[in-house]
Amino acid sequence: MIAAPTEAVTLPLPRTPAETITVLAHYHRAEIARMAGWRDRIDRTTNWAITVIAAMLSVSLSTPTAHHGVLLFAMLLVLLLLGIEARRYRFFDVYRTRVRRLERHYYAEVFDPGATADPGWARMLAEDLRHPMFHIGLREAFGRRLRRNYGWMFGILLLAWVLKITSARLQDAGPRLPEAGAAETVHGLPEILAGAGLGPLPGWLVLAAVACFYAWLLAAALRAGRRDEGDGAVHV
Repeated sequence: MIAAPTEAVTLPLPRTPAETITVLAHYHRAEIARMAGWRDRIDRTTNWAITVIAAMLSVSLSTPTAHHGVLLFAMLLVLLLLGIEARRYRFFDVYRTRVRRLERHYYAEVFDPGATADPGWARMLAEDLRHPMFHIGLREAFGRRLRRNYGWMFGILLLAWVLKITSARLQDAGPRLPEAGAAETVHGLPEILAGAGLGPLPGWLVLAAVACFYAWLLAAALRAGRRDEGDGAVHV
């Protein structure tokens, strides 16, 4: 038995201005909810990073037996969380852009009808709904979050690491520990290089790797900073 072909069901569209306003109000509320959901995920990742930093600083600086590699490991963990947050930020930016477009070109006109509006904003919004696409790349999202929040976190980790490898009281240095009344800071470069060693890796190589890593972070933050103004900056 051959089933009868099903006819395409056409959903009713708003026919009056009142119906159109109702649809816009519900749509705006839905996009706000989705944007707020992704914003909450972004903040949650930032909270994880802060918790990791606090835990690692407590472990590394509380006792001289803790190796400075704990702080290097913390840098890698925070970098991983930054990558996760950059991906989440791209999704957040999609819904934020829709909300800002609707608020700027429709709701702003309600309060100030004399302002000049973009006549093609509705078509751009419809195209975005039909074919959703990211508005920023992963590199730009990475740089934005680094510039806004994570730059300070990496700075704190760097300061703690430098303090760890240059302070004799914060290292389990055995015979190199200063006696009573001696200086707390390791002054000689050979001692600093010896304290910066990580397993089979010499201290100079670890220092060079950390310097290159932070130079890369600085370049990523500066590259994204030029485009972090304009539409939606208040939400970041």
